[in-house]
Amino acid sequence: MPDGTTPRQGPTLRTARALRTAGLIPPGAEAGAAAVATRYAISVTDHVARLIDPADPADPIARQYIPDPAELITAPGETDDPTADGPFTPVKGVVHRYPDRALLKPLLACPVYCRFCFRREVVGPDGGVLTDAELDAALAWFERTPAVREAILTGGDPFMLSARRLGAILARLGAAPHIETLRLHTRVPVADPGRVDAALVAALRAAGKPVFVAVHANHAREFSVPAVEALARLADGGVPLLGQSVLLRGVNDSADALEGLVRAMIRARVRPYYLHALDAAPGTARFAVPDAEGVALVQALRGRVPGFAMPVFVRETPGGGGKKPVRA
Repeated sequence: MPDGTTPRQGPTLRTARALRTAGLIPPGAEAGAAAVATRYAISVTDHVARLIDPADPADPIARQYIPDPAELITAPGETDDPTADGPFTPVKGVVHRYPDRALLKPLLACPVYCRFCFRREVVGPDGGVLTDAELDAALAWFERTPAVREAILTGGDPFMLSARRLGAILARLGAAPHIETLRLHTRVPVADPGRVDAALVAALRAAGKPVFVAVHANHAREFSVPAVEALARLADGGVPLLGQSVLLRGVNDSADALEGLVRAMIRARVRPYYLHALDAAPGTARFAVPDAEGVALVQALRGRVPGFAMPVFVRETPGGGGKKPVRA
């Protein structure tokens, strides 16, 4: 099975034709994947492509990234904005849902596009990068909002920014006296680990405030040798690492798969943080796991992994109410 250790990197796969040529979908699936691409972006880095076992029709890495025609079917209850970002956007690029923290979305580009993404209607290859004026307005909002104690960079993926630009954003946020901590949510360390270089680590360290990085990964195999090395560069640079995952049918919906994911995280010095129930974005029903099943899976972890490694199972509540623990 591929382990992602080959250092040479090829191009990112962005079309159905490229996926077929790489052997990641059979010829008969190209038309369906191309139809999906007319609505939702495709991006599979060479690193991720090397993690996929094309001979396994149930490969958990492929399931996360390879388009499926089912994505074009919107099930009842699915919505373009399942986390209700819109009503909580005081200025472009900012989401202020909790009194003491707010999101900054400086861009809407990612190294890979997950087939279950709750922002799948807006992320894509055009990048959605804030203009200089829009970014200045967003940062000024943080500066004049003293209730906000934590700024959370998300998107899109903030690690897609250049180290210089990311460092400048963090420095300006960090200079606001009321902002106590900075957090960045990213898939880059496991999807395109070569981006985590010395310049990026230096940008995080120069922020002037405590910086936390939340790493999104859903399966143990995402913690390849290059990914673990990228995470080590962050950890060795003094950056605390948190792990967040989404409970996904066919990816991590068994006690063994969840335990494997949690153990892979802690071996990489990533502390499991949240296990998210799936947000009901259009075309994602094939990934849904009932809440009761999710609660049982998390309970099954107790006694199998250390207490500090138990993730909190949460769901985004309707109307922008924020994350709440899922109960049996």
